[in-house]
Amino acid sequence: MNYKQIAQETLEIEAQTLLHAATLLEDSFSRAIDIILSCKGKLIVTGVGKSGLIGAKMAATFASTGTPSFFLHPTEALHGDLGMIEKNDVVIGISYSGESEELSAILPHIKRFGAPLIGMTKNEKSTLGSHSDVVIKLNVQKEACPIDTAPTSSTTLTLALGDALAVALMRARNFQKSDFASFHPGGALGKKLFVKVSNLMQKEKLPLIQKDATVKEAIFAISEGRLGTTLIVDDYGRLIALMSDGDVRRALMSKEFSLEDKALDYATKQPTAIDNADMLASDALILIEEKKIQLLVITNSEQQVQGVLHIHTLIEKGIS
Repeated sequence: MNYKQIAQETLEIEAQTLLHAATLLEDSFSRAIDIILSCKGKLIVTGVGKSGLIGAKMAATFASTGTPSFFLHPTEALHGDLGMIEKNDVVIGISYSGESEELSAILPHIKRFGAPLIGMTKNEKSTLGSHSDVVIKLNVQKEACPIDTAPTSSTTLTLALGDALAVALMRARNFQKSDFASFHPGGALGKKLFVKVSNLMQKEKLPLIQKDATVKEAIFAISEGRLGTTLIVDDYGRLIALMSDGDVRRALMSKEFSLEDKALDYATKQPTAIDNADMLASDALILIEEKKIQLLVITNSEQQVQGVLHIHTLIEKGIS
């Protein structure tokens, strides 16, 4: 049996379902968007079985993209959770046949509360369709399963239409990356857009030495600082140079080298530094990678050292 071919056929059937549905999309989709945009409450998604699973995902997508939303199981609604629905809310009911028993049982109560109902079903004349203010029709020619019964193409289409609703709402609200990140502060994008250099830089016990310090003193500072580097500053704390482990090793190659030599003679002049602690940590990482350095120095506008940021810190905190 050629399983690869089966997989290809399944994907092709579902892809064709999506493309076909796109050509048949009606004005009811736009009306549904207008209803949701005018909603002063929450967007509640409900459905049973596979439709319920799809609905839960849709609610999660809406909630994370600027539309307050949650999933309500019809059975739980019948046993007290109907109290979660208010007249200022909008409800999306999902049932491919439109005749799901559990969903049908709560439809009159949704209408009694005065909440607009958006139905997602293949049959506009079904129980769900007849109760709905707007119907987003699920146009499916064939399920992808070999007996044309198991929800496959229909669930894929429902999920895709849910994504289409979410994307349209994002466009209507001018939802930006910063908005998305505000709902995902612990995620990669949240870290990328919100974590600043000031949040991660080391400010205490900085490995500083004066401009007339010796190489020996620089080595002690490097060892104590545990950053592989020491910063050379003037009498006013302004950054002059940076001496790293690598600079020390190169100094040792000199025939006339002495531990009593000035560290400044072997240090890196004009090291990479920034005077903006509000720079995004992700931008700082880009700078570190471009300059091929491990330590970024942060100064104030007077070039006085305020802190340092090591590449290892950025990696440990998941900045990318």
